[in-house]
Amino acid sequence: MEYNLKKILSLNISRKILFGYLVLAAFTIALGIFSLSALNRINKINRSIIEIDTQIINISDVSLEILLSQEMYGRRYVILKTPEMLNLFWERSVEFKQNSSKLKELPSIEDSLVDEIVSRHSAYTEAFHTAFQELMKPGTRQAKAREEDIRERQGKLIETLDSITTEAHENLDRKTHQVSAMGLNAFRIAVVLCSLALLTGISAAAMITRNISDSIGILKTATEKVASGDFDDIPLVKRHDELGDLSRAFGEMAIRIKHLEEMYLDASPLTHLPGGVAIENLLKKRIAGKQHLAFVLLDMDNFKAFNDYYGYAKGSELIVAVAQIIESAVNELGSGNDFMGHIGGDDFAIITEPVFVSVLCKNIIERFDRDVRNFYAPEDRERGYIIGETRKGEKANFPIVTLSIAVVTNQSRTISNHLEIGEIAAELKEYAKSIEGSVFVVDQRRKKKRSA
Repeated sequence: MEYNLKKILSLNISRKILFGYLVLAAFTIALGIFSLSALNRINKINRSIIEIDTQIINISDVSLEILLSQEMYGRRYVILKTPEMLNLFWERSVEFKQNSSKLKELPSIEDSLVDEIVSRHSAYTEAFHTAFQELMKPGTRQAKAREEDIRERQGKLIETLDSITTEAHENLDRKTHQVSAMGLNAFRIAVVLCSLALLTGISAAAMITRNISDSIGILKTATEKVASGDFDDIPLVKRHDELGDLSRAFGEMAIRIKHLEEMYLDASPLTHLPGGVAIENLLKKRIAGKQHLAFVLLDMDNFKAFNDYYGYAKGSELIVAVAQIIESAVNELGSGNDFMGHIGGDDFAIITEPVFVSVLCKNIIERFDRDVRNFYAPEDRERGYIIGETRKGEKANFPIVTLSIAVVTNQSRTISNHLEIGEIAAELKEYAKSIEGSVFVVDQRRKKKRSA
């Protein structure tokens, strides 16, 4: 026993946990098999009660009600002598036979017993029918004889129906007690199995927890260092098991968090999008990984005039709105692995895949042109421009803000570094700004023509 325990403790963590799960699984499977077996037996008995015993009782009760109803209509016909009562008498006779024939569909009822019921009912009906004339003369000896014959036949028929009903009730009671006993027994065994599974689980958990507590302590110390902002000299678990792997992964995560924190500090306080450092790092990573990429540079035209005219707060609102438009378009139409950044001021960037560029840019321009007019006063919006001053202090008309987009891809050219991308994007942006309205320009200088 001690040897087996040492052998278990010498396993790596995944196998220890697997061992504990296997033990629990064995108890769970045993409990499940037993429970399902018990439930199946109980279900069969309950189905027998519902489909057989209850049906017998219902059919017998309905047959008795029909029989008494038939007698009532027969008695009324003797008194009223109306054809309606006679028709109802015969209708109940047919209804009785149809209802009684349902007993043949039940496995526990013999066909001979059903035939006996039908035969006795037919004899009862015929005796009642042939006695109508005598019964119309109550008090005579013939009427009394017929009445006694009818009562005797009816009594035997009711006795047969009662015997069937009584037997069905006895079977129902017996099966109900059987189900109750089986349920109680199943509950007791289930309690035992659950208790054993619980004790086994607690023992396995305690053994594994005690075995790895030292490593958890080291990881806790590492977590506290990271939480305090100290990402250097993270203590590692020097074991060749899952906790050792986790510790090494934690060290790598600390490095990643350090980079993310740098990105966060670089993020725009207005739009909360990553800034230039994050954009530069991601471009370097994708270029080094030789991935197909598209760098999308977005810039608003006439934004300075808008900002001067309406004020800093209104300009900030427009910048936030543009960030939201870009985020919405990228989330809906991008690759799912795209990057959005805010370089600063009214300049934004997207890093995506070339195949998504066209639909993204068109959607962003469409949304921008639709929404930007809402930031202008009605009279300025109607006029189509605002009156402001140039950098030289001269009065000038500045049109509604538009969006210029420059797109650089490595689909048709080899790009060696992020600086080259920035130079091409700046050149394309100036070209886009020379075109009236919101446009996007894609660098295609390796091809025969340039598209805008």
